[in-house]
Amino acid sequence: MPAVSEASDVVHAGPLSELAASTFPLACPPGSAPEDIRSFIAANLTAGHFAAHIRAVDRTVLWAGDEDGEPVGYCLLVHGSQPAFSEPAALRHAPTVELNKFYVHADHHGRGVSARLMTAALQAARRSGAAGIWLGVNQENARAQRFYARSGYSRSGVRTFRMGRRTEQDFILERPL
Repeated sequence: MPAVSEASDVVHAGPLSELAASTFPLACPPGSAPEDIRSFIAANLTAGHFAAHIRAVDRTVLWAGDEDGEPVGYCLLVHGSQPAFSEPAALRHAPTVELNKFYVHADHHGRGVSARLMTAALQAARRSGAAGIWLGVNQENARAQRFYARSGYSRSGVRTFRMGRRTEQDFILERPL
């Protein structure tokens, strides 16, 4: 059963970047251009980006490892982050934490990794003193939306998300802590 740990050393940056590159396409809407996905990964999910997240005082990187200690899931919390809504809305809970990234390798779906990772993310957000947590999820990602609903999130708005030449619409989901 994978354990969830905080990434406290930049030695985790490379393996987390590799995991991010393999899991990010799972969340992309059908019809996303492969070159746009590759470009997004290269611009946002490198080992250097993960090292910076791990070092940042306003961020928490959590990861779930398999029996061999290899990462199979990860999430990134950004403390104090506020969304830019593309429709009128407001977060109901302040201060807040953004669940900026939340991914589990497809080979580990249905094994409880996501639930353990979400539990750890909520605990970390509570420890930071936040009253709520929010995230953006693509409107076409029904599987993720079902998971987030089971985890207590509800819709509070919409934002745009640019990936390559396409502008995607994300639901903003929020829950109290």
